[in-house]
Amino acid sequence: MDKIAVFPGSFDPITKGHESIIKRAIPLFDKLYLAIGINAEKKSFFPVNQRKKWLEEVFKEYSNIQVTHFEGLTVNYCKKVNAKYILRGLRTSADFEFERSIGQVNKKIYPEIETVFLLTTPEYTAVNSSIVRDILKHGGDVSQFVPGAIRIP
Repeated sequence: MDKIAVFPGSFDPITKGHESIIKRAIPLFDKLYLAIGINAEKKSFFPVNQRKKWLEEVFKEYSNIQVTHFEGLTVNYCKKVNAKYILRGLRTSADFEFERSIGQVNKKIYPEIETVFLLTTPEYTAVNSSIVRDILKHGGDVSQFVPGAIRIP
């Protein structure tokens, strides 16, 4: 049986922290879905198609990665693609508490699912998409916070 994982996120935009977690997870799974979660009630900074293109560009050399998007509950998407693992990155203890709660609810909804946490490497602990968007909104250069394969004006 293949080990299939879903790494859900907004990736709005992808950061070097995301890239690091994903690259470290590649050897752990036979297939890894990078799944952009669509929430109609939230306004995204970048369109889904742009985020998808960036993810595809950054991970184009990895045949076991598939970039997709979904609406609704992550566990329902996991069932759809036969994933038994949800991958999450942890930057801080606050991330752990938040992700632990979600992971426990997901386990109640879909008992076959396991949430796998990878710790962010120290150099990316402070980096997140919200900070990158804020820098962009104020005309700053985000090149040191996003993968080198993408260019954000």
